Amino acid sequence: MQGTEPAGKKKCDLLLLNGTVLPPGGAPSRIERGAVAVCGDRIEAVGKGAEIVSRYESEQVIDASGCVVLPGLINSHTHAAMTLFRGIADDLPLMDWLQGHIFPAESRLTETWVYWGAMLACAEMIMSGTTTFCDMYLFEHKTAEAARDAGMRALVGEVLYDFPSPAYGPVENGLRHTEDLVARWRGDPLVRVAVEPHALYTCSPDLLVKCSELARRLGVPLVVHLSENQAEVDEIVGKYGRRPVRHLADLGLLGPDLVADHCVVLDEADMELLARNSVKVVHNPESNMKLASGIAPVPRLLDMGVTVSLGTDGCASNNNLDMFGEMDTCAKLHKAAHLDPTLLSADTALRMATENGADALGWGGALGRIAPGALADLIVVDFAKPHLTPVYNPVSHLVYAAGAADVRTSIIGGRVVMEDRKLLTLDLEEIFAHVREFAENHKG
Repeated sequence: MQGTEPAGKKKCDLLLLNGTVLPPGGAPSRIERGAVAVCGDRIEAVGKGAEIVSRYESEQVIDASGCVVLPGLINSHTHAAMTLFRGIADDLPLMDWLQGHIFPAESRLTETWVYWGAMLACAEMIMSGTTTFCDMYLFEHKTAEAARDAGMRALVGEVLYDFPSPAYGPVENGLRHTEDLVARWRGDPLVRVAVEPHALYTCSPDLLVKCSELARRLGVPLVVHLSENQAEVDEIVGKYGRRPVRHLADLGLLGPDLVADHCVVLDEADMELLARNSVKVVHNPESNMKLASGIAPVPRLLDMGVTVSLGTDGCASNNNLDMFGEMDTCAKLHKAAHLDPTLLSADTALRMATENGADALGWGGALGRIAPGALADLIVVDFAKPHLTPVYNPVSHLVYAAGAADVRTSIIGGRVVMEDRKLLTLDLEEIFAHVREFAENHKG
């Protein structure tokens, strides 16, 4: 007679136990005293703690008692190495800020400084619960290296202009430089590459079309700043006789692989074009407020079915990379702008920072959710704090009350990159030393 002992438990690489788990659906579907089993870089199982523990075992266990476990936040638009310029030119209009201060400062950048600026950004993002970011900047191969060294997930792209770049030299080298970058990182488990023309006012129609053709040929996203403020719209109308969104439509750039950053100044026809072509929009509320660019029509875009995600923009125009602050600002800004407290709920803001970000950046279904088969990018937020007690709705607290410092643990691709507020992949003192040296050498 054969034995009837139960089969042994399956070994996994990581178990998170005893936390409130937020799977797809947000607060209504939360799992109290829940657990997540991780095998390799993927989530193997999610459920009640007792049920998961009966089926899985691991040598690495994280006790999330008193905490909420949620998907890692996704910063859908930033310029990571601009941590080097944090506070360098505050309280100026966009064009004055760019042309009078940022572009001149960037002309002196080197790839070494971009690496250390990006490393500082990765440290800040990991410590504030961001596990994936989309970046546009100079010397992007160094940002890619920084993301890899930090263990972060990233979509990066060399910024392309109609003028020479300190990264690749003459304008004609830009597309080849980008194609080489795509080839270098194709297949990497963490880093992907996009084609990223800067904006319509810095890129000719010919360059924009060539960028779009390259992105489609290589099967990668196309990322561009679009309709960021009224001055940009006026310039494009004056130069081409049509608004920026229509300009891109007529050039054949609108489509589901286009990620359009900002989209502040839109009329109804613009929004219809974006919706009809399934363009992804990235909302950057704090940067738009600081530069007085305006308030993007996000509630209307969402009503029209546009995928809208959240970004911080760079540290020279925000001045931080804190996605908790961005969610809070996003939800409150639109309520105040429309005098309607029901607009842009906490659930919507959190979804913009997780699932919508994954959809925008090409990781739809694999990121931004806690479900079997999804990538194991998770954060543990400590709710045992006075400002997070009591808890009626954890999503409400995450958006309106939690902050960056409440993130206890960050996990990317199943790898713990921060535990109990201690970074495990980065040396903060080394990063600080390099960035302080840069600041000392670039004063004035």
